[in-house]
Amino acid sequence: MARVYILVNVMPGEDRTIRDSLRKIKGVAAADVITGHYDIAAVLESENMGGIFDNILKKVRAIKGITRTETFVAVE
Repeated sequence: MARVYILVNVMPGEDRTIRDSLRKIKGVAAADVITGHYDIAAVLESENMGGIFDNILKKVRAIKGITRTETFVAVE
């Protein structure tokens, strides 16, 4: 199982709407509004990294209102 963590910045006031959109994407295991420099933290899972980068991340980055993402690949 491949796993990636992403931190997301969004337009002001869009955090809950975008969190809900993330939660609807197949492969997003969790998405939560957080405090700090980022607005949302999400966990993406797939059978392999190709599934994450070719499918799930494309859908995430297509969501209107997301201004920035930072991606962290789990190594173990």
